[in-house]
Amino acid sequence: MKIALKKKKIFIAGHNGMVGSSILRYFKKLDLKNIIVQSKKKLDLTNYNKVNKFLIKTKPDIVINCAGRVGGILANFTYPKEFLFENIYIQLNLLDACCKNNVRTYINLGSSCIYPKKSKQPIKEDYLLSGKLEHTNEAYAIAKIVGLKSCEFYNRQFKTNYFTLMPCNMYGPNDNFDIKSSHFIPGIIKKFYTANRKNMENVEIWGSGKAKREIMHVDDLASAIFFILNKVEKKDKKVLAVLKKNSHINIGANKEYTIKQYANMIGKLFKKKINLKFNKSYPDGTPRKLLDSSIIYSMGWKPIISVQKGLRETLKWYKENIK
Repeated sequence: MKIALKKKKIFIAGHNGMVGSSILRYFKKLDLKNIIVQSKKKLDLTNYNKVNKFLIKTKPDIVINCAGRVGGILANFTYPKEFLFENIYIQLNLLDACCKNNVRTYINLGSSCIYPKKSKQPIKEDYLLSGKLEHTNEAYAIAKIVGLKSCEFYNRQFKTNYFTLMPCNMYGPNDNFDIKSSHFIPGIIKKFYTANRKNMENVEIWGSGKAKREIMHVDDLASAIFFILNKVEKKDKKVLAVLKKNSHINIGANKEYTIKQYANMIGKLFKKKINLKFNKSYPDGTPRKLLDSSIIYSMGWKPIISVQKGLRETLKWYKENIK
């Protein structure tokens, strides 16, 4: 495959996070050398002046925004102000600085949680803003909607190529495994690991375990981002037409399981039998979040990492990197 990105300067914002680090690994494997990164300590993305000066200095052709505050139900519900403000500031600062510095291509990452709580399943892109949001992560969802609609508005007014990709629940290496702030997959992995080390008989699962979720390995998302960018840089007419028509595109695995089923899958990765104990005092969140990813599938991209393989590799990474 001809790689049209070879000579492009690409700034990955949030390269130390799960998604950003996956993209960085993926691009390095493809021998893309003009990758720009900067640590959070040296570049505060919530500060517009610093963001603007950084883009003036580095002059990227493409910006991929993987930065932002993320977390599970408990973290979202406990710190709504931080989830709202930090994500809005980061997105709008990057977008406006990109526009002012003639960055023509920008990839914004959304989240499936921005769709209405009671969306029809599977969820199509045009279901956005058709109903009420899930209240436990409303602040984060509103912030991501602001970023998505801002890309749409910049494209309309300034003829830019600013696109939002809407992934389902991500998991994989370099995830956040802190029980209080993680998403459910890394949280359950850590609970099982701890239970095995301490010879515990039970693992507590928050909620009833009946809520359904679609998950995808983060390396599949990295491949989707590369796929889209490469098509854009090759000026693929079909892909550009689809992107112009759709302000955002779903990226999913087209499969869903209950939280209980995921917990059982993770439990089978350990030798010792440990029982599941469901704590129903915690909310389930949205009942289902299965994305309709037919648009990107029609372009020629599909995920390739199975849930079983992905969970096994994520556990392996966790065991090798825990402190």
